[in-house]
Amino acid sequence: MVAHDLLASSDGSLRRLGSYAPAALTRIDGLGSARALAIHAALELGRRMSAESFDEGAPLRSPRDVWMAYAPRLEDLPVEEFHVAVLDAQHRLDRDILITRGILNSSLVHPREVFREAIAERAAAIVLVHNHPSGDPTPSADDRSITAQLVAAGKLLDIPVADHLIIGRGRYLSFSEAGLL
Repeated sequence: MVAHDLLASSDGSLRRLGSYAPAALTRIDGLGSARALAIHAALELGRRMSAESFDEGAPLRSPRDVWMAYAPRLEDLPVEEFHVAVLDAQHRLDRDILITRGILNSSLVHPREVFREAIAERAAAIVLVHNHPSGDPTPSADDRSITAQLVAAGKLLDIPVADHLIIGRGRYLSFSEAGLL
C-alpha cells in the first residue's frame, strides 16, 4: 500500500520521484523521515549507476556519444550546470570540468573560466555541455551568444570547440548538427 501510494504520488515515474526532496516523501502515510531518506538514497544510487554506464575510455566522436556520457547526470537536475569536456588528441574524455551551477534557468559562463582549465589540461579540443532544467534543449539567445564567444576564444587559443550540447529530458540539441557552430 505504501509503495503504491509512493509511486502514485509521482504518476508512476521513478525519475519524478527521484526529484522530490526527502521531506516531500514523508507526506505519504507510512513513510517517516528514515524511510524517505532511504528511498531518496536508493534512487540517487540508481541515477549514479546509470551515469557510470558510459565507457570512460571510449572516444566522444559524435554528439550522441557526448549525450550518452552526460545525460544520466544532467537531464534531471533542477538547476542548470555548464560543463566542459576536455578531449585528448583521440577525442577521449580527458577530464570533465564543472564551470558553473546556476539557478533554474541560467548559468553564468565566462571564456576565462572555460579556457583556464582547458589550457591547464592541454586540451586538444573541448565540448561544451549544459542542461536545461525545463527539459527543452532549444538554445536561448544567451546560449547562442556565449557559444559564439567561446568558439572565437577557442580559435585564438588554438583549442577548438568541437560542439556545444544542450541536454534536455530524453533529448539533446547539438550546435554542430544544427549548423550553429
